[in-house]
Amino acid sequence: MAPRATESSKPVYQQVADWLRQMINSGELPSGAQLPTEKELSERFDAARATVRQGLTVLVNEGLIRPSRPRGYFVRGHELMYYRPQAEWRPHPASPEMDRWMEEQTTLGREPSQKITVEIIKAPARVATRLELGEDDLVVARRRVRYLDGEPFNLNDSFYPLELVQGSEIVNPADVARGTNQALADLGYEQVRAIDEIESRMSLPDEASRLDLPATAPVLVHHVTGYTTDDRPVRHTVNVLIGSKHVMLFERQKNLGK
Repeated sequence: MAPRATESSKPVYQQVADWLRQMINSGELPSGAQLPTEKELSERFDAARATVRQGLTVLVNEGLIRPSRPRGYFVRGHELMYYRPQAEWRPHPASPEMDRWMEEQTTLGREPSQKITVEIIKAPARVATRLELGEDDLVVARRRVRYLDGEPFNLNDSFYPLELVQGSEIVNPADVARGTNQALADLGYEQVRAIDEIESRMSLPDEASRLDLPATAPVLVHHVTGYTTDDRPVRHTVNVLIGSKHVMLFERQKNLGK
């Protein structure tokens, strides 16, 4: 039973948020469960509906629940996914319909999907710096939103100097069956090393919109710059991972030498 507002010094909306959060964290309200209605919460806490909505908004902003009007509010799924940056160097799946990520999720019993868009743009400042381009140089931006069971899960945006990939399948808004790294290698720009940059921050407005997140939600951002044998940067990828849904896993091996 929820406490009455008079039993706590906290604002009533915070009491509503705290009680529901505890129910979610304990598993009493599991992933996908519908929350009590605004009317039920108003009666439990002897509070106005506007106050209840304020408490629900706290949990929406934390990424714990999602509104589904007119049905009400539901607990977001929070099954963690292991994100392995080193996996991009492994052999590409034999099936032309899947990339490595989709193959892995299918193996785990999930239903993966993705939306791919491609555009030619001026290189954003950070991309231009990493790819050693001028401010007016153009890049091909391949943008992907990845979904699990119909929900946005992460973003994968890759940028290539236009002069390197113009006319190739990398410019087409479809999955590249053999992988874009191999397609780039076939063009004469095989990547032999990469620099990884990892940062934790709040989501940007465009990221929040694409991932169906609250306006400010924690995300993990993984930048990868790929280099050829002559140290030329030929690809910059930005992976944006929902903070509450991912664990980043690196595998390292000591070089024992001889």
